[in-house]
Amino acid sequence: MEGRASGSQSGRRASGLARRIGRAAAALALCLVAWSAWSPALRAGTVCDPGNGGISLPRGFCATVFADHLGPARHMAVRANGDVYVSLARPQGGGAVVALRDSTGDGHADRIRRFGSTGGTGIGIHGGYLYVASTTRIVRYRLNRAALVPQAPPETVVRDMPAQREHSARSLAFGSDGWLYMNSGAPSNACQHRDRAPGSPGIDPCPLLRLHGGIWRFRADRLHQSYGPAPRFATGIRNAVALAWNGTDGHLYAVQHGRDQLHGNWPQRYSAVRSARLPAEELFRIEQGDDFGWPYCYYDARQQLKVLAPEYGGDGSRVGRCARFKGPLVAFPAHWAPDGLLFYSGRQFPAAYRGGAFIAFHGSWNRAPEPQQGYKVVFLPMHHGRPGRWHDFARGFAGIAVVRNPGAAAHRPTGLAQGPDGSLYISDDRGGRIWRVVYAGTR
Repeated sequence: MEGRASGSQSGRRASGLARRIGRAAAALALCLVAWSAWSPALRAGTVCDPGNGGISLPRGFCATVFADHLGPARHMAVRANGDVYVSLARPQGGGAVVALRDSTGDGHADRIRRFGSTGGTGIGIHGGYLYVASTTRIVRYRLNRAALVPQAPPETVVRDMPAQREHSARSLAFGSDGWLYMNSGAPSNACQHRDRAPGSPGIDPCPLLRLHGGIWRFRADRLHQSYGPAPRFATGIRNAVALAWNGTDGHLYAVQHGRDQLHGNWPQRYSAVRSARLPAEELFRIEQGDDFGWPYCYYDARQQLKVLAPEYGGDGSRVGRCARFKGPLVAFPAHWAPDGLLFYSGRQFPAAYRGGAFIAFHGSWNRAPEPQQGYKVVFLPMHHGRPGRWHDFARGFAGIAVVRNPGAAAHRPTGLAQGPDGSLYISDDRGGRIWRVVYAGTR
């Protein structure tokens, strides 16, 4: 009896211990599930690369080299399944578009395919199609549900765009209003009679504005549209490679490349140092019919004014007709060369990043005798359409040698894209590298 009672009690104790262990294991499993949902890096299955692929990031962020040595990688688009498409400035390795897939979830593309015959900058995904822009046309490819590379030939969306060598990047943005927006940069510095020639006056009115120097708008779902003056949406923008739709406030935004050679062409009015610091790179909120004043005006951040360009009678302080043109939301330092713009809509990054803008600066070539600058990605908070104070987000792309020699840059940030999990992709058209940035720190 006594032995049987003791065995029964031992069994009950063992059974109770097993239940407690089971409950603890279940609780631990729930904690792990909660942690995986809370921790973006664990949820994405990403182990970041040592040194973040050579770039520095704010505390809590890390990066992998998603792909490397692709060629002159310009803008990117990411599908809902995580496939990444990269537009190359010129075809390389058998194609002008690179398709990338991470099939293992480790933050590195293990499937790389190339297609397309004409290089460019603009690329985007809309309505199940991949849109790609060259200098002279926009085409679209039907995306198959499972295939990484489109299986059908492209369809022409916009044709007859003028070929040009200078400022030929046709950046694309899709609005929630159903329109496709495209940058058409001006093939000129300041619309002079002799482009970039010392002392040459500007042509007034500037005939280039008829087909260049602004934003054009087309129906995203219509084929064989013709380019011309009629689809122009806004004007007076020298070159807006950084172009994006802000889904939070329903507006189009762009960051303009400011003009060059104030000292080189007008040394009697501008010192070399002053020319290195002028004009500002301007962030615009764009509405239909806006005119931002190029080539007649440029923005002086120190005076906080648009002033007349010397080609049109300006002396560095005279405002004149520039008072009637729309000004910028934010002025960035001169010659940083803004090439990428993205409004962050994900939930992986901390709440302070939601709705704000990332801007990729390709870097300067003409700030001498000042050090060359740019070569980084900055973040600009936005609150109800009002910009906050911007700060550096990703640095270290170019390397130290670029301070005096821009040709020595190892990498130059160009395009930005957001993954379906809220990660940030950054492209580089010098080394052909793509970084994938995730948030892995505490909130």
